Amino acid sequence: MLIIWDLKNMNNDPRSQSDEAFLADCRVETYRGPGPGGQKRNKTSSAVRITHLPTSLQATATELRSQPMNRSMALRRLRLRVAIEVRQPVDVASIEMPAWFTLDVSDRNELYPQVVGLVLDVLAANDWATAPTKDVLKVGSSQLTKFLHGDPSVWAAVNRERGLRNLRPLTAN
Repeated sequence: MLIIWDLKNMNNDPRSQSDEAFLADCRVETYRGPGPGGQKRNKTSSAVRITHLPTSLQATATELRSQPMNRSMALRRLRLRVAIEVRQPVDVASIEMPAWFTLDVSDRNELYPQVVGLVLDVLAANDWATAPTKDVLKVGSSQLTKFLHGDPSVWAAVNRERGLRNLRPLTAN
């Protein structure tokens, strides 16, 4: 599901909000997680599900016995999901890359979801074609492909959108 998020009608891009502001638009639920773990798992509600209410996107984390750690993981997953699914229209003729933009960013970096979102916004503005996108982003073809291929969910989303437009799927170098 691709969501177009027109910031002219919205207060803020959800991808660049602070955690507190982002969570203000979310519903956080805790519950007892499934799977092994013995008595501890059966007595504590350590699993976390976070729903971003404006988009209805969700993310969960159940792997750890710590609710705060699961909450942090679910928030990170939700931020990435929003970055993948929510598009902000951009004018590729006049876009200026922000100072924080680089494709040399680890998926552990807090800016990673913003970088993913911006790259996908530019791809969407170029109808998911990589040649004009690399020019707008001022990066090489292989650097762009390597960045997109670095995360399976990003790779799948790009190839899904390309398929909808009868473009060949991207292949890893």
